[in-house]
Amino acid sequence: MATWMKTMPPALAVAAAMLAAPGSAWPQTTPFDRLPAEQFDATPPSALVDGAPGRMSVRSRDCRDLPTGETRRRIVDIAVQEWGFFGFYVIDQTAPSTRTRRARGRRWWWRPANAAEGVRIAPTIGGYWAATPRGSWMIDRQNGRWNGPGGLTSRWRDPWSAAFISWVMCEGGLGSPERFQRAIAHHVYVDQAIRARDASSSPAAFLAYDIGDAAVEPGDLLCSSRRSSYASIAQRRRNLGVGARMHCDVVVGLEPDRERILTIGGNVRGTVGLKLMPAALRNGRLAPTRRLFAHLKLRADPIGDDALSASPTLQALEAAPGVRLPAAVADLIPSPARATGPGN
Repeated sequence: MATWMKTMPPALAVAAAMLAAPGSAWPQTTPFDRLPAEQFDATPPSALVDGAPGRMSVRSRDCRDLPTGETRRRIVDIAVQEWGFFGFYVIDQTAPSTRTRRARGRRWWWRPANAAEGVRIAPTIGGYWAATPRGSWMIDRQNGRWNGPGGLTSRWRDPWSAAFISWVMCEGGLGSPERFQRAIAHHVYVDQAIRARDASSSPAAFLAYDIGDAAVEPGDLLCSSRRSSYASIAQRRRNLGVGARMHCDVVVGLEPDRERILTIGGNVRGTVGLKLMPAALRNGRLAPTRRLFAHLKLRADPIGDDALSASPTLQALEAAPGVRLPAAVADLIPSPARATGPGN
């Protein structure tokens, strides 16, 4: 048994043992290990924390600071690797919705957890939080929940999508707060990008635009406002610094022929998920047609619409014929010979 499991509270150790039990993985996903450093040099988020669930703490908040020219592709590649680690979850938003009224109101991050999967991903999500200034507080809150009656079946008590974006930028090379203001809430760095658009001398890495006003490229961020609070940058500008519920995803690919934009975000139905987002040409540019209010454009040279398929993770999948994937994922890999899993 691993050393960290020996230090785990007894109730949690029982659940952790399920990792070796048959059928313990979530059936809808196929997790893919992060690549070795010789294939892709990225420090895993788990390196930022110490301890088992229930006794977890922040070890480090170190971030990379790289030249702007290296950040766009790296941001995409890191997001894609995390998507694979969580199991290639895909949400097709281009298809007509079949969800019921009850399902539309469900808080996906509270759904019942698979305890074994909870053990596997806990240090990763803890690492996302560790990249934020208030990470220690957020992890302490979760330790209390893990040590409560629910044990490892208690999922993260707080939505972690902003923490995911913060860690991606931390590891992606935007280490200094002046370039990207990491936070536990999306509105902090969205506001930074709005201020940067208004002040040409700002060193911030992202500039905020209304949807359709700038070309969307892999490495950019697309943001929505929960409960339709904001429909434009101008509306948000009147409330800079005021807390607001938002969600942002990293653009990882554009498919003009299929009229869709591909994005990856954290805490998407409780996982790191890829969205197939409907899009259409607007002013000669491919723009999302879903209700979004902000496009945060990275101030770096473009890398090509096929950034997802060119990522080290998907290239490694193409060279791993033994890995069986859901059809929606296999469809994103260049090779037409990719095998798909049962039931897809």
